[in-house]
Amino acid sequence: MTVSSTTPPTGRRPRHLLVVGGGVTGLAAARAALAAGLTVTLLEASPGYGGKLVLGHVAGSTVDLGAESILARRPEGVALAQETGLADDIVHPATTAAGVWSRGELHPLPSGQLMGVPGDLRALSASGVLGSRGLARVQADRVMPKTPVTEDVAVGEYIARRLGREVVDRLVEPLLGGVYAGHADKLSLRATVPQLVPLAAAGTPLTTGVRDLLAKGAADSSAAGQAPKPVFAGIRGGVGRLPGAIAADVAKRGADLRTDVAVRALRRTEAGWRAELSDGSTVDGDAVVLAVPGYAAADLLAEHAPSALPELRDIEYASMAITTFAFHRSALAGMPLGSGFLVPPVDGRAIKAATFSSLKWPWLAHSAGDLVILRTSLGRHGEAEILEREDGELAKAALADLADAIGLTAAPVDRHVQRWTRALPQYAVGHLDRVARIRAALPAGLAVAGAAYDGVGIPACIASADSAVSTLIEGNDER
Repeated sequence: MTVSSTTPPTGRRPRHLLVVGGGVTGLAAARAALAAGLTVTLLEASPGYGGKLVLGHVAGSTVDLGAESILARRPEGVALAQETGLADDIVHPATTAAGVWSRGELHPLPSGQLMGVPGDLRALSASGVLGSRGLARVQADRVMPKTPVTEDVAVGEYIARRLGREVVDRLVEPLLGGVYAGHADKLSLRATVPQLVPLAAAGTPLTTGVRDLLAKGAADSSAAGQAPKPVFAGIRGGVGRLPGAIAADVAKRGADLRTDVAVRALRRTEAGWRAELSDGSTVDGDAVVLAVPGYAAADLLAEHAPSALPELRDIEYASMAITTFAFHRSALAGMPLGSGFLVPPVDGRAIKAATFSSLKWPWLAHSAGDLVILRTSLGRHGEAEILEREDGELAKAALADLADAIGLTAAPVDRHVQRWTRALPQYAVGHLDRVARIRAALPAGLAVAGAAYDGVGIPACIASADSAVSTLIEGNDER
């Protein structure tokens, strides 16, 4: 029997968890709940698992159509891959030599920087990314008065204040854009680059602070007898294999996994929660994890957390597209290649980045044989018009930029265009406070998790899932 939304669920420890969403967050939540001894039902509206972690095929090779790497300096992603049977297939890039295509020329991405904020002024100067006036402005940071920042600010605003506009436009913007498909002048410093927050609070020079942060990290690794850890990891056969591995693992552990079934509504019951499904059936549980985008969570919470709705709906999303091409290897002979390059949006190009995937990942080079697989990304927050173009027009725009950047004029052997609509949440200034308010407004027995809240990368989503499950269990244990 359903009851009014004001009737609280029982305070006992949950026994049956409903997970709404079968992306990596939902799958990780299911696994965490199973490890804690709960029964799990996972409900996914699409035909498969993984969300934006999807595999496809170009010229006979399996490729990632979404994220192709995992941040390895956070442990959650690599650890989960290892624990779900992929330990022998974890790989690292063959090259990390990235570039910046700025003012029509390719430059090496400077070493000794943190999300574009330089800590090594010699490397910055040698890269040629900034002009003489931009370099002078960055150097002035070390003699400027302290400017403590005690509230959240936009990344671009703060860094421009300390280092000048050029370093934001030419380095910070393309790096942040590669992660969030957003704009530095709108993204929260605390949510996107938390390492800089203590430096901002102290008001000390950013360049000196970044230099010291990077040196401390290297010293800590050395003191622990550890070799420097690779920044990124991949999976042989594609990162898109990870959701399938997690799903197989949780199914083997007894989870009830259902695809092609959407949750139309959540109702309170005397024992907990009831999910009303698109096939007309219902499923009951003691607790719920909503591992879906903020706007989807808002639809399901309208009856139960009305004060959270405007907060959830105010989380904006960026759409983007990934074009993947296959070329004969001979077509790229002699070109300046590495792992890829970033593109400052200030230059007005269509693409925001290019990755030479089969040069970066040896497993893909082996699969591709005499072909080179490369991909570009297009689209940022507020730039939806480019994604209104047909696939052929998107591919044409990407190829035109590749021709200008590296002189690649040959026709591709094959291509694939993957669109991701409302894919990347934008962490506006005040995002962390917004998330705290959302969670404070949730009723007992219900938690939210995923990229909308705690970070957009794979490890961050896994950590968000683990935290949501722990909160549900511990919250009920305390009552």
